[in-house]
Amino acid sequence: MRKQTLGIALLIASAFTGTIGFRLATPAVAFYTRDVLNASMISISLISIAFVLSRAFSSVIGGSLLEKKKELVFLGALAMFGNAFVMPLYALTNSWVQVVGIKLLNGVFNGLSWPIAQFVIVVSSPKELKGRVTALYFLFGNFAAFLGNYTYALTIGLGIKAQMLLASLSFVVTSLLMLTAYYALYEWIVPKRTQKTSGSFDAKKILALSGLFFFTIAFSSGDITYVYVAEALGIEKGSAATLIGLSSLIGALLAYAPSWLADIGKEERVLRFAVILAALSPILAAIKTPYTVFPALVMALFAIHTFRPLVRKLLAIKASRVSASIGGLNAVSNLGTTLGQLLFGFAYGILGDVKIGEISVRLSLLIFAPFSVLLILLEKKKD
Repeated sequence: MRKQTLGIALLIASAFTGTIGFRLATPAVAFYTRDVLNASMISISLISIAFVLSRAFSSVIGGSLLEKKKELVFLGALAMFGNAFVMPLYALTNSWVQVVGIKLLNGVFNGLSWPIAQFVIVVSSPKELKGRVTALYFLFGNFAAFLGNYTYALTIGLGIKAQMLLASLSFVVTSLLMLTAYYALYEWIVPKRTQKTSGSFDAKKILALSGLFFFTIAFSSGDITYVYVAEALGIEKGSAATLIGLSSLIGALLAYAPSWLADIGKEERVLRFAVILAALSPILAAIKTPYTVFPALVMALFAIHTFRPLVRKLLAIKASRVSASIGGLNAVSNLGTTLGQLLFGFAYGILGDVKIGEISVRLSLLIFAPFSVLLILLEKKKD
């Protein structure tokens, strides 16, 4: 029991250390590409897409490999170590195309490392605590997201080279934490069940819902989010990063209560609640005022932090191929985000604002309204 508790605690700690580095690097690279390399908004979205797509495909590969050979769980920790070598390369770029290439590498390493960590935290937690332990894992990650964004704001004067070195250090620490955690939890890791669970659970419907969910709220994640918030609200880069980090932290804190409800059998209600929040958030974010953009970000991130641990819990308990299912979940979620960011980035460059009285509404976000309706309908029909 001590070994199990230690391993889970170390993985939760790895979510904290790894996310700090990731959230420090994301705005640093986004604003460096926009301001120094003079990239367009569609180029920024392509950078995000490169990362998300490569992460999606490597997530599937990681889940499939782990299903075949349990020992490959340690590959996740080594992939995280690879991030430490990639980060300093951003400071050497002189075009956004080079940034895309580095983002592809980042995506491969992240796709191999984080889904494995999420799989291990879910399957190794006691059944009656899975929802809350998984939510706690993401809560620590999102507290780190706030600190990472705030660290970016504090280190703007140091330049991108120093910021990337700090990010690299955090990934080295994260890799060591993961290696130790996997060793401690090795006996609890079961990538595939010998028998299917009873009931009418359909993992494919959950995966389809996840893809549309993350497509609809794609505006709330990645490089493009930082640029949109800064330009929509007319605030400086450090303030935009801090605002996004704060909204993520608030969303994560609020999401712990739904995770408790999910653990006592209220999964359907919690899932519906998360979907409704996600559906409303891009419409609210389209209204370019601090009183709408910030609440929209909180809603979107609250929805993510509620939805993400819940669907992983459902797959861990009910799916027969647990590691492959979680790898597939990460893949379709990333693909949904990719398509959403591509649409947002493309529309941002060709659609302007529409004035409603004194209020400006961004059409590139308003076009997500039909998908918001579709998301709610799909959630109702998933059973």
